[in-house]
Amino acid sequence: NGRQDYLKWGDYFMAIALLAAKRSKDPCTQVGACIVNSEKKIVGIGYNGMPNGCDDNKFPWGKDGDIYNWKSMYVCHAEMNAILNKNTLDLKNCTIYVGRFPCNECAKIIIQSGIREVIYLTCKDENDVKIRASKRMFDSANVEY
Repeated sequence: NGRQDYLKWGDYFMAIALLAAKRSKDPCTQVGACIVNSEKKIVGIGYNGMPNGCDDNKFPWGKDGDIYNWKSMYVCHAEMNAILNKNTLDLKNCTIYVGRFPCNECAKIIIQSGIREVIYLTCKDENDVKIRASKRMFDSANVEY
């Protein structure tokens, strides 16, 4: 008889997302994402970080002073990177596993890519306007979360 205590698919894919997060150089927030198709094959992985070619040491990792010096002006989120790193032409009907509930900007990209389900581990703040906007768009586009 085979083992019975093996990882379930959802736990496996979330573990991959959490492992990807460990690649992030952000000192405060490490997020990973894993996109899976209907055949349970991984088709994209990403984590939050500076755009390719941008020196991590020359860009801010905080929110000091003027918005020009906020990391949010520069960091690519895990969901965006996973979608851009995809190894297939089509993400229609895929599921994305992500450590944190997607912001409104990532929600737009998720919807536009054709992903139909978002599985997340935590939600920073249910009442945050970006989270509320994400849920509004997901509900309208019939993306499950």
